[in-house]
Amino acid sequence: MIKSMTGYGKAETMLESGKLSVEIRSLNGKNADISLKTALLPKDKELIVRQIVADELKRGSIDVFVSFEANAADSAKKINRELVIEYFRQIDEISGELVREFPNSNIIDSSYVFPTILRMPDVMDMKKADIINDDNWPAVEACIREALARVNEFRAREGETLYRDVTSKVRNILSYVDQVEQHEQERISAIRGKILDRFEELKLEPDQSRLEQEMIYYMEKLDINEEKVRLRQHCRYFMDTIDSDPQPGKKLGFIAQEMGREINTTGSKANNTDIQQIVVRMKDELEKIKEQSLNIL
Repeated sequence: MIKSMTGYGKAETMLESGKLSVEIRSLNGKNADISLKTALLPKDKELIVRQIVADELKRGSIDVFVSFEANAADSAKKINRELVIEYFRQIDEISGELVREFPNSNIIDSSYVFPTILRMPDVMDMKKADIINDDNWPAVEACIREALARVNEFRAREGETLYRDVTSKVRNILSYVDQVEQHEQERISAIRGKILDRFEELKLEPDQSRLEQEMIYYMEKLDINEEKVRLRQHCRYFMDTIDSDPQPGKKLGFIAQEMGREINTTGSKANNTDIQQIVVRMKDELEKIKEQSLNIL
């Protein structure tokens, strides 16, 4: 069964210092376009993660989010004590100068000093590079693979919907080809009648033998039998491919283009209002097929 390229998966794992979450979102794309939206992964692990994601998801525009929620105790250890002391020393020096410069001013309120220092750059900075390391990497990789498995489950469910929708539209096109055949004899008779009516209007007496030859030549130019045969073949090939190929998306797009050529040629040769209306309906179904095929893996 086919898969959609649209998917979402999330997994979590507990590390020694807190909870790691991995979220993966994918949309349709021509190739595997992987974006790692995190600063937590060490540089030496990024290539590994990209390869794991590409192997599992194959194609698509894929975003990988990795977030971390530290344990309360571990978060408390992240205060940079030396930096806090340095900030306080500088503030104390400046406040002394301000008091000497403005002795009658209450410009410094000591109750705000410490909370202000805690908001200073890097005071509460977490050492993100240390969150994922060689010791806990097996747990992190397992979490990534679990998120990928859920993405694939999502893709499979979406694929079932895509399959029903696309194949029903191919069957509709095949039924429209049958409808075209119902109007063919009427079309030929109408074309023949128009030509004969024109001769009558001009009060001409054509050579019947030559007229029949020209009629046959003209009808052959407007014949759409080959287009119908090829369109049916393309439709059958589309159905065979979507049923047998594990990743048929690109191939289905090419087949849909060939289907479009036969439908367009049928429309240009139709010379019949009923057939042209049927061709419009075929084109409408084909556009929907093309749009949906872009999202098939």
